[in-house]
Amino acid sequence: MLGHLHRHGPATPGEVAAALRQRPQSFTRVFAELETEGLMVREAGAVDRRQPVLSLTEPGRPALEREMGERDAWRAGALASLSATERGVLELAAELMERVADLETPASG
Repeated sequence: MLGHLHRHGPATPGEVAAALRQRPQSFTRVFAELETEGLMVREAGAVDRRQPVLSLTEPGRPALEREMGERDAWRAGALASLSATERGVLELAAELMERVADLETPASG
């Protein structure tokens, strides 16, 4: 969530949830925890004051960078443990997953 706010700027809870392919209700507790920790702030929207807008705070940036660094270090170690063939299979699988993720979902109903 913090990564989304970092990459895309302030957003409503619904926009963040949609980008992560979740329902906003699924993140209510997480949003509250991030706000309590001072990593994110929730403010009234400029267009619709009833619709909150979430923003990454200054203390949230180094926390996000620290987490991303730890994740990158873990990923590098995990990939280094694989053979060249296994890494190639993962690269192909990643390309396929991106193509699938980009497909439009059928209209419900």
